[in-house]
Amino acid sequence: MSKQQSITSLPRSPEDDRRARMRNYSITMGIRLVCIFVCFLVPGYWVILPAIGAVVLPYVAVVIANVSGAKATGLVSPDQLALPAAQTPEHRDGRE
Repeated sequence: MSKQQSITSLPRSPEDDRRARMRNYSITMGIRLVCIFVCFLVPGYWVILPAIGAVVLPYVAVVIANVSGAKATGLVSPDQLALPAAQTPEHRDGRE
């Protein structure tokens, strides 16, 4: 038997997913660009704060884009999967 899916439970289309991830990544990279410009305007040791932001934000942007992409694809976690009765370890070994 095949499992029936309703139209509302289907994941986003790949185009919509890609567009959303690119939007999030672009916003984060825009913030990074502002941090780089602020590095030239801030005097003294305060330059460390925007410099850290400019260095760390690329990693954060990629992680956020990938996490939001995984949520949107409708991936199922391993604990949500159930083996059919014929595939349980007891039945494969011949034991009941």
